[in-house]
Amino acid sequence: MAVGLSIQIEDAREVTIFRIDGRLDAASAPLLEKKLIEQIEGGKTKILLDFAKVNYLSSAGMRLLLSTTKKLKGDGKGFHLCSVSEEVMGIIKMAGFERIIQIFPTEQEALQGFSKNS
Repeated sequence: MAVGLSIQIEDAREVTIFRIDGRLDAASAPLLEKKLIEQIEGGKTKILLDFAKVNYLSSAGMRLLLSTTKKLKGDGKGFHLCSVSEEVMGIIKMAGFERIIQIFPTEQEALQGFSKNS
């Protein structure tokens, strides 16, 4: 496992939730990318990243968020973030990614967001 990051994956109906704990940076982004690709190739088309315990986001992490957003565009697909800390949200906003990635304050709102987009 990459240093500084742990990932738990669970299914909530048709949505796959990734609970991420730690730093999403150049060292840990490949681990998350591998797990995301496994889920997408396995037929998962709605993915939620729970960022409640993410305390750092680097440019490598940002690139991964952007590439995953592109992979999950289209009917019946979706990619959301939830529970993003102020510090990490500041990084996302600095890059202008809040206009590209769907971000919700809570997990419940994010799950409801998938229903609205289906």
